[in-house]
Amino acid sequence: MERFTDIESLLPHRKPFLFVDSIESYDEKGCVCTRKFTDEDFFFKGHFPQYPVVPGVILIETMAQGGGAALSLQKSFAEGSLFFLATVDKVKFRNQVRPGDTVRMEVTNLRVSPKMVKQSGKAFVGDVLCAEAEWMCLVGSAN
Repeated sequence: MERFTDIESLLPHRKPFLFVDSIESYDEKGCVCTRKFTDEDFFFKGHFPQYPVVPGVILIETMAQGGGAALSLQKSFAEGSLFFLATVDKVKFRNQVRPGDTVRMEVTNLRVSPKMVKQSGKAFVGDVLCAEAEWMCLVGSAN
């Protein structure tokens, strides 16, 4: 399986709120995606200027975007479908993510139906677990 990097073809998100660089692998069980955070990311200017750290909510969003992108790549939903984050559970932040870190997201599909996706994910920098969560997205359209 080839690394997929045209994430904008899969998600409606755009800079500065697109947090997936690549899908490394995927199947019906889940996916592995990556995102390199850089000094250019908008939130570092205020979180925190003297000691920049990726906000935890951004790590959750990053995992959810990765999981949604992989499902879109597999054409699990109608073209143009949008994923609306509905619940976030079992969140744990275990280590900081800083500018220059590449996060590897391992996302597991817990349930996928035409109108709902439930996934769990873990975010790693190297072998260090930084965050984990479960979330549910409602699937809809812009209409």
